[in-house]
Amino acid sequence: MTSRNARPPGPGALCLILASFAAIMSTVLILKIPVALALFAAWFAMFAIGKGLGHAYDSLQQGALDGIRSGLEGVLIIVTVGALIGGWIAGGIVPSVIYYGVSLIDPAWFLPAAFLICGLTGLVTGTSFGAVGTIGIAMMGIGHGFELPLPVVAGAVISGAYVGDKLSPLSDTTVLTASICEVPLIEHVRSMLYTGVPCVSLATIGFAIAGNHFSSADYDMQQADAVMAQLDTHFSISLWLLLPILATLVLLALRKPALPVIAIGAVLGVTCAWVVQDSTPLQAVTALYAGNQGDYGDGYLASILNRGGMVSMLPVIAIVIFALGLGGLMERLGVLETIANALTKMVHRSTGRLTLATMACGFFGTIFGGAAYVAIFTAASMTRNIYDRLGLQRTVLSRNVEAGGTLSTPMIPWTSGAVFMATTTGVATADYLPFLWYHWLVMAFSLLYGFTGFAMWQRPQTDAEPAR
Repeated sequence: MTSRNARPPGPGALCLILASFAAIMSTVLILKIPVALALFAAWFAMFAIGKGLGHAYDSLQQGALDGIRSGLEGVLIIVTVGALIGGWIAGGIVPSVIYYGVSLIDPAWFLPAAFLICGLTGLVTGTSFGAVGTIGIAMMGIGHGFELPLPVVAGAVISGAYVGDKLSPLSDTTVLTASICEVPLIEHVRSMLYTGVPCVSLATIGFAIAGNHFSSADYDMQQADAVMAQLDTHFSISLWLLLPILATLVLLALRKPALPVIAIGAVLGVTCAWVVQDSTPLQAVTALYAGNQGDYGDGYLASILNRGGMVSMLPVIAIVIFALGLGGLMERLGVLETIANALTKMVHRSTGRLTLATMACGFFGTIFGGAAYVAIFTAASMTRNIYDRLGLQRTVLSRNVEAGGTLSTPMIPWTSGAVFMATTTGVATADYLPFLWYHWLVMAFSLLYGFTGFAMWQRPQTDAEPAR
């Protein structure tokens, strides 16, 4: 499956690759073509360009398969999270969280509370998907009960979830970044705290101000009372139903494998649906596959309660598979290596330009690879040699890779992160994007540090070239 006569893409071929992808993906916005179909079409454009560069078809296909194989674990987790959502709604677990949240939380302080609660959940579980798919759904329901703008609520939920995904030593992306950048895991986390702590603080203040702005002064709890009455009518509400959440979070915090732990949480939801909600065993188990189904009227709350199940994640999985395959094709064509060589000349000795280049490479990996794994690998592999040449510690590299790689995934509509977040919260990517305040702040602080030289640590070797 080798391509002995293949040549790397020159400037013309590189422009053709980027222009072809941009033209195909523009059909998603202009003609409303499904994202998965556009990504699949991009495969064949890359096949054609690859053949023109001398690659054998078998080699190109193998590149696509290798890209898909690299993200299969994430695909399995997405399927299992779908089952978890269906089980927890059918079991009354999510409705109970919404019920008590609406009754106990002050609407004016809900947004910072949602941000911090989702952040804590992500921190102890190490997964943004799990945080949004469990506590996040409940926060969306509570926000609806408080009549808050749902894009802002989604922004708080997703921002908080990615705090944990980025800062937790339990996160797969955190571990992967530390591994690829060849730095100790704890040192990588400590480096990220330099941007994480001020950004979490500022985002909390921002959501607090927004919460006080959006919550009406004459708010009379009528909408909240209606939500609570609707939940009380269709579900048996109990504090005991919060125990499956606690059990799942504890198991994840103990660093048990995510896939079986999430599956256990789904089974606990089925048990609650059967024992507490009086569903038949068949109805309870079916919720894992088809999601929860009930007559809850119209409106956003009904859309939250009638969701979940493995079936709901099939469109997400299709997009993830095609995006991962496209990333594998890009690597096989030599696009990454060509861009890396150009970046080396552009950066020269500026730590600010290097930070910007690293984050841009992360976005490039996200756009063309569709997943955080691809973005992290792309950003690290393209720029790590430049960090070494400038004498910078690899912890600076790993921090910037997370800023441009991990945090960019929910921002691009066809990526696994964005599709999952939009599907789970019910808010389109373009609508919640302006409110991902934690993400924007981390990127801004990373650039600020790069251009000012703050926290851009030098290696201890005396022979390292100083960065200016």
